[in-house]
Amino acid sequence: MNLDLVAIVGPTACGKTRRAVELANRLDSEIISADSRQVYKGMDIGTGKDMSEYGSVPVHLVDVAPAGYKYNLYEYLRDASAAIDDIKSRGKLPVLCGGTGLYVESVLKGLHLPEVPKNEELRQNLACKTLDELTRILSGMKRLHNSTDVDTCQRAIRAIEIEKYYAEHPDEARLAKDGCRRKAAVIGLDIDRDSRRERISYRLRHRLEQENMVEEVVQLLSQGIPAEDLIYYGLEYKYLTLYVTGQTDYATMVKELEIAIHQFAKRQMTWFRGMERRGFHIHWLPYDLETQEFIDRAEKIIGL
Repeated sequence: MNLDLVAIVGPTACGKTRRAVELANRLDSEIISADSRQVYKGMDIGTGKDMSEYGSVPVHLVDVAPAGYKYNLYEYLRDASAAIDDIKSRGKLPVLCGGTGLYVESVLKGLHLPEVPKNEELRQNLACKTLDELTRILSGMKRLHNSTDVDTCQRAIRAIEIEKYYAEHPDEARLAKDGCRRKAAVIGLDIDRDSRRERISYRLRHRLEQENMVEEVVQLLSQGIPAEDLIYYGLEYKYLTLYVTGQTDYATMVKELEIAIHQFAKRQMTWFRGMERRGFHIHWLPYDLETQEFIDRAEKIIGL
């Protein structure tokens, strides 16, 4: 099988990084991260970078933007395309790994996007609206692409800004739709709901109690990163920032964050199931296979 890349996908806490490293080691290849928050420097524990897990395997698109910056899909596609070309130029098969479905699917589609500038007037007009109001506005717009998570007002406003730009620039919108689908083998890690929930809850408590995730947020704030920018990133950074800034208590923070991560994992699986309906074949393998069995089955999927 003549492939452009292999993708390892699945919900949070299913062991994607471990499997990608195992496969990259077998293929003597390199990994491209498809995680929308691991691009940020200094945001390590909350995003689960686990850099030591990569060992000697090179990884791309991790720590490519400063914390506080709002890295977007346009930039990701530009950088991912460059990484794919770079890896392939050295005769290697890139391994794309991550749970951000929008990033994964857009890469597989070969999607190209115009850069969407800020619309300050629109942002000011939307600034006073609630997240529910913004979500309703967004749902009423003609969507060019599958929606990303809009769990904060800033994300929702940016999504509206992008859709409005495309509506006003139809020629660029048409370019955004066009792309040459990449030849890829997509491997999904199948984990049952109860195991997924157990792993998520264990990992959250370990990061809070053993890895000083709270201190990571304190350090980011002390570096001058505005609280609203950390809240923008959602999940761990949203809830921990609310706690550190005194807007909620510790027990409430942990409870609400745990619920939010479980909901996020469910949305991830909804996205990947949607990809299958949109014509992407995902080869689902049990998340808990022994290493050699995973490698053997992955090689068959790839066509080695």
